[in-house]
Amino acid sequence: MQHMKVDAYAEWKRSLVERAVAREGFSCAVEPAVIAHGEGRRRAIVHVRFRGGRPEAGFMAAGSHDLQLVGTCPVLVPALADVFGVAAAAARPLARRNKPLDVQVTATRNGLDVDLRGHGPPEPAERLALTDVAERLDLARISIHRDIIVERRPPVVDMSGTSVHLPPRAFLQATAAAEDAMAALVAEAVGGAKTVADLFCGVGPFALRLAQRAKVFAADDSQDAVASLDRAVRGRQGLKPIRVEARDLFRRPLLPMELKEFDAVVMDPPRAGAEAQARQLASAKVKTVVSVSCDLQSFLRDAVILRAGGYRLERLTPVDQFAWSRHIELIGVFRR
Repeated sequence: MQHMKVDAYAEWKRSLVERAVAREGFSCAVEPAVIAHGEGRRRAIVHVRFRGGRPEAGFMAAGSHDLQLVGTCPVLVPALADVFGVAAAAARPLARRNKPLDVQVTATRNGLDVDLRGHGPPEPAERLALTDVAERLDLARISIHRDIIVERRPPVVDMSGTSVHLPPRAFLQATAAAEDAMAALVAEAVGGAKTVADLFCGVGPFALRLAQRAKVFAADDSQDAVASLDRAVRGRQGLKPIRVEARDLFRRPLLPMELKEFDAVVMDPPRAGAEAQARQLASAKVKTVVSVSCDLQSFLRDAVILRAGGYRLERLTPVDQFAWSRHIELIGVFRR
């Protein structure tokens, strides 16, 4: 949608949400879209294929597996300006097996964090060659399927004054500006809550901000993510207690008995949504639920479940961190 003027683009994004919400019978007005492109996306997944033993790096054409070689990508942060060259260089030592690779590159405070997928465990010679690539390109870290090959500097991001050491292939909001905007909306929604559950917490972008005013229970199915959050909390002064737990919330959602201790619940699930947890919340007595979602359809499915359980959708704000695309992030505030 790069042909659109900014105001028309923002209104179009809001209207996508407004029409879908109306179809489900919600009367809540949709707030104007918050444009949060910031400096650009701070991570990218580049696809690499080998032709004659040489790596070619690019993106896939829409709706296909056709590799398109791209020289530059204007929606990425400046630190990722050479992301295709970095991905090709990281893939080159793995050319012998001729396997298609996905290379995730994340811009962090201490340099680029590179994780490769599709290769399998590397041979010793491949590990040595990857270490040489990290030295030559001054990368912070290289890993394969989260197995750390070399970490020259800890890949760190700043979250509300806290330094968070990212585990390999960690999930981050696409832009730092969106993370800040979403965290502010979440904190505003929970208001004066004294105890908050942050479900699908990841490395803690919401928990670390909420703990400035409330006791927080943070849960995620990624053991590495909650360990990273716990490590960050131990090095930070001035926060209320944050209790962390590695827990599969799809199979083991918090039950109404467990939810009794919380004044508010925040949930930020993957694209599949939080159906199991929404059903438990529908039977609980939590006053405020804040639903954060990157998928409009799964958000609405969970919203219908909450509505049937006695919640009212009070406020819905689109946050646009996916520049010039149809994708949109949502912050929905539900009150019992």
